[in-house]
Amino acid sequence: MSLQSQRRDDHAGKRQKDNKKAHDNCDAIKRVRRDYDEGMDELPGGARRIAFFGGSFDPPHFGHLAVAHAARSALGLDAVLFAPVGAQPLKPHGSIAGFDDRVAMTRLAIAGEPALAISLADAPDASGKPNFTLETLLRVRARLPFDGRLFCLMGADSFLTLRRWHRAEEVPFAAPMIVASRPASSSSGRRPEDLKASLPAGLKLEPAPDPALPQSEFEVRAYCLHNAAGESAPFYLLPGLHIEISATEIREQIRAASGSAGASQRVLPAAVAEYIRSHGLYR
Repeated sequence: MSLQSQRRDDHAGKRQKDNKKAHDNCDAIKRVRRDYDEGMDELPGGARRIAFFGGSFDPPHFGHLAVAHAARSALGLDAVLFAPVGAQPLKPHGSIAGFDDRVAMTRLAIAGEPALAISLADAPDASGKPNFTLETLLRVRARLPFDGRLFCLMGADSFLTLRRWHRAEEVPFAAPMIVASRPASSSSGRRPEDLKASLPAGLKLEPAPDPALPQSEFEVRAYCLHNAAGESAPFYLLPGLHIEISATEIREQIRAASGSAGASQRVLPAAVAEYIRSHGLYR
């Protein structure tokens, strides 16, 4: 065989492998979607008040768990759905860890927590289309029991980008928002003027009477959102969460430690830290 023929065969072999990899990835995405459609991310039994908690979870850490527990306690939620996102429109370079790894780590992080569940509603789209929160919320809401109530839980850092979201003005009316403020955001996102500055055009925010909520150690501030069509939606702020954990800093610490998650043990569930180590993530 000539050298030129061998090179052609090598290139053909590489294309075949690349095509197989792309096909396998597409099949994996379709399986994730099928799993979601078949209800494999079932809600805890009897859950009616449910918060959708979307994010990269790259990696999931104790801060995420603290936000979920605080929201459950303060708003009387039955369940919180942790939903790793496939492709965030505001993060064009994507997440560091792959979707499957982030789902696996999130499952480990919430293991043993009966009121916390995994959701695949924000899995990657086989077409490569970005994941839009509004579309995901509407899809999840349609699957709830007839008397179910869906909320959208997020940190203040996510809320402060709300204006840039797809059809942002519709999101709070698809599911009432619960915003957890953290010291990392300083006072930003805690005061009414900060909240108003982050709202999409056409939405108005005003204080609401104290809602009938269960007693909790966590403070809740209630507001009401109004749009130009005359619709209104509740809006809740949890202003007192003393959580200062950055997923970016965790990844940097692991990278600096040559792949060891030991330096981040205090902010990562042990099972998540072991998964990162054994799978060589964030090196």
